[in-house]
Amino acid sequence: MSNPQAIVDLTHEVKRLATSKISDINDINRETTFLALNALIEAARAGDAGKGFAVVASQVKHVSRRISEITTALNKDLAGSLSTLTQLGDSMIDRLRSHDGQRCADLALNMIDVIDRNLYERSCDVRWWATDSAVVDCLAARDDAHASAKAAHAAERLAVILDSYTVYRDLWVVDEHGVVIANGRQAQYPVRGQNVGETAWFRSAMKTTSGADYVAADIDTLAPLRHAQVATYTTAIREGGRANGRVLGVLAIFFDWAPQAGAVVKGVRLSEEEWTRTRCMIVDSSFRVIAASDDKGILNERFPLQAEGRKTGYYGAHDGTVVSFAATPGYETWRGLGWYGVICQKPAQQG
Repeated sequence: MSNPQAIVDLTHEVKRLATSKISDINDINRETTFLALNALIEAARAGDAGKGFAVVASQVKHVSRRISEITTALNKDLAGSLSTLTQLGDSMIDRLRSHDGQRCADLALNMIDVIDRNLYERSCDVRWWATDSAVVDCLAARDDAHASAKAAHAAERLAVILDSYTVYRDLWVVDEHGVVIANGRQAQYPVRGQNVGETAWFRSAMKTTSGADYVAADIDTLAPLRHAQVATYTTAIREGGRANGRVLGVLAIFFDWAPQAGAVVKGVRLSEEEWTRTRCMIVDSSFRVIAASDDKGILNERFPLQAEGRKTGYYGAHDGTVVSFAATPGYETWRGLGWYGVICQKPAQQG
């Protein structure tokens, strides 16, 4: 038996049995004492005829007294030692759980840190590509006779970028009216000509004050991208590619969230045995599950995280599960979106 919890549980069971059996012996001994007393009374009433019986009854009473002394000593020594043993065992388990809880909190921090570093790169990509000459010229020439050719060139440029950056579903150039002018995967996602002017990410990008600004949205599915789970990043495309240039439209890039996040939550360094009782997740600021190692509840489940204002920590749930968590630490200029890395680990099975 190598499971510490099983050993402690067995100690508790031995204590329970010892206490119960000592109590049973005391109950029987009290009955024996009572019977011996009654026998002595009846022997006295019988006079000379009861003298022999009185000797036996007296001896029974003596034995009963010895049993009482022994059970009292046993209860004091054995039960007391077992109480100390169970307290030590419980303390050991608490320390083990604290160690495991802190270890998983550190792993949760590592998860969300990997996510942050990844998303920081996305924030850099969108601002960089918005200054690409083909992207800028595509919108600057909207009334030009060569507008169609420039839009096609921009689409080719976006396709080249997508070939090198395989973590994206698609890249869109959107004019100031919200119409998609070019995208990198038109054959796969025929979105040109669609109007996205009412989307929050478009409106927010149009309001950015400089080329250093960008907009990051929480994870969602996008119908034009065949309902893929994406992290949408947008920024304004500005005249001349200048940081303070006039806004011409918006560049939207769609990070292919599911496979990238899945690799993170399923790549946590746990033993094979730990994985049988552990669930790793990323939850957003509203505690919506946006990635899970068991692929369950994604974008539908709200996890009842009890962070209580803490950036990192752990606590025990009512069923014995240890919930460890860490809030987004951010990375470089990326401040995060209030997400958490969460690891839920059930107690090890006995045996």
